[in-house]
Amino acid sequence: MKVKILFLSAAMCSQLALAAPPPVDPAMLELADQSRCLGCHDVDVTVRGPAWRDVAKRYRGKPEVEEVLVEKVYTGGGGVWGNDYMSSNKRAGKDNIRILVKWILTLPDS
Repeated sequence: MKVKILFLSAAMCSQLALAAPPPVDPAMLELADQSRCLGCHDVDVTVRGPAWRDVAKRYRGKPEVEEVLVEKVYTGGGGVWGNDYMSSNKRAGKDNIRILVKWILTLPDS
């Protein structure tokens, strides 16, 4: 009986854990806010640009894409996520963009 209760408790807790998105690093959100990324992006929801978890999912396992994404954010571009154009974000600087891109690429699926 005790084993059954433990098993059911574990199953219910794992379902609750699956329902909530993984926690997000507040320091990275602060950097994204300071870099003016959050006006068009969100971790979990498509705003004007894609949700960052979707970006991570698309490019997961492709380490060569990191510098491509840094350049895309820095110079702007379009056509990858629909018809909307991403304006350049030179104000953030490549170092900050690189930090954010590395973090975004580590985000797990929600």
